[in-house]
Amino acid sequence: MRADGVDEAMIAALRAFGRFYTRQIGLLEEGLHRSAFSLTEARVLYELAHRDRPTASVLGQDLGLDAGYLSRLLKRFEEQGLLTRRTAAEDGRRQVLALTQAGQAAFAPLDEASRAEVGALLARLPSADRAALVGAMARVRRLLGDPPEGPAILRDLRPGDIGWITHRQGLLYASEYGFDLTFEALVAEILAAFVRDFDPARAGAWIAEQGGEVVGSVFLAPACAGAGPAPETVGKLRLLYVEPSARGQGLGRRLTAACIEGARARGYRQLSLWTNDVLGTARRIYAEAGFRLVESAPHRSFGQDLVGETWMLDL
Repeated sequence: MRADGVDEAMIAALRAFGRFYTRQIGLLEEGLHRSAFSLTEARVLYELAHRDRPTASVLGQDLGLDAGYLSRLLKRFEEQGLLTRRTAAEDGRRQVLALTQAGQAAFAPLDEASRAEVGALLARLPSADRAALVGAMARVRRLLGDPPEGPAILRDLRPGDIGWITHRQGLLYASEYGFDLTFEALVAEILAAFVRDFDPARAGAWIAEQGGEVVGSVFLAPACAGAGPAPETVGKLRLLYVEPSARGQGLGRRLTAACIEGARARGYRQLSLWTNDVLGTARRIYAEAGFRLVESAPHRSFGQDLVGETWMLDL
C-alpha cells in the first residue's frame, strides 16, 4: 500500500487493462487502422470533422496537447491540403480551423475503419453483454471525471434493476455510512416484496439512467403494505438514492418529485417515508419538497447507533 492509500495491485490491474484495451482496438499499430496517420493525428482529424470552426487553442486545451506539437501537426495538415485557417468573422483576432474536401476524404476511411473494428468487437458478444460493456465504460468515464453526456432520464423498472440497485445501495451505504450487511439484506427484502406484490394502480418505480447506466432510483408503495397498519390513502416513498458520479445535477430532487407526482396520480392523500438522521442530503431534499418530520427515535440497526425519522407530506 502506498502512502496515498492506493493499492499497488489496483495500479497493476489498471495498467494491465490499458495494455489489453490498446491491443484490442489496434492502437499498437504504426498507423491507426492501417493508415498513414498516427493515433494523435487521427484524433485531431476527428475533432476537426465533428466541431464547428474550432480554434487551435481550444483544440489543444480540450485534447491536452502541447501547443507547439499541435501547431506543427496543424501546419503539416495545411501543407498536405487537409486543413484551412480562416479569420473568424465575429473576431478578427481568432483563426478558425476547418477540414478541406481532401481532409474530409482522408478522415472518412479512418472513421469507417474505426466503426467496423468496434462493430466487430461488439458482434462477438451477446446482446446483454454489449449493454453491460457500454454501461461499464460509461461508468469508468464518469469515475475518472468525464462529464456526463446529457441529463439522466427517468424510466420504468427493467429486469436486472432490482439486483443492481440492491448491490449498489449495499456498497454505497457501507462506504459512506458504515452500514453492515443487514442493510443490504433489508433493501433486498423491500425490493423483492415490491416486485412480488406490484400493483401499478398503487405502486411505481422511477429508475434514473445516464449513459446506459443506472445512476439512481426511487420507489412508491402502499404504506399499508408490510409491517405496521396504515390507511390505504397513504403511500410510501422508499429507497431513494443517487450514485456519487451523478450527484450535483438535482437528480435526487427529480426522483423525489416524480414519486410525489406518481403518488398524487394514484390517488394517495399523504406520502410517508422513513429515513435516518445521518442522511443529511436526502433529508434536505425531503424538507424542500414539503415533507415534515413527525417522529424520531433512536435505534441500533445496520451495525450503527442511529436516529430513525418518519416524514409525511400532505398531497
